[in-house]
Amino acid sequence: MATEGFYPSNDPREQQQWRIVDALRRYGTDSTRLAHAFAAQNKLRPVDLFALVAIMSAEGAGTPLTPGHLQTHLGLSSAGTSYVIDRLEASGHVRRSREDADDNRKVRLRYTQDGMRTALAFFGPLGQSTTTVLDQFDPDELAVIARFTEAIAQTMNTHAEQV
Repeated sequence: MATEGFYPSNDPREQQQWRIVDALRRYGTDSTRLAHAFAAQNKLRPVDLFALVAIMSAEGAGTPLTPGHLQTHLGLSSAGTSYVIDRLEASGHVRRSREDADDNRKVRLRYTQDGMRTALAFFGPLGQSTTTVLDQFDPDELAVIARFTEAIAQTMNTHAEQV
């Protein structure tokens, strides 16, 4: 079996890059396993968790998602996206919010308190462990880590949109 070009050479830089890429690959796999476990425990589908993460991230960034933006993010049809939102609303994780004074038709998707409690119960220990790891780095190192993870997340998102 030919693996030339797949595994690193003896070059220390290539070996370090390999360690990083391999760790990201394992992180991605474990993240998917967690998504499936969360979905199963909460009688949801994995796509529901993907929607919840998108809704939480957008709301946390101060730009709550519209159903149309969620549809684009998930790559689903309008009906499929509505079905996901309906499931999340029925399960108490999100709510539709009409908060645009100029256009009452515009809907924003918001996390509910029950949704937050459910997410924290499942992911809280992971968040605490992650904070413990991050506490080991000084502010300059954290700036590099933040720049790296944001760039990798964008790279992954761009690739996912292209395939």
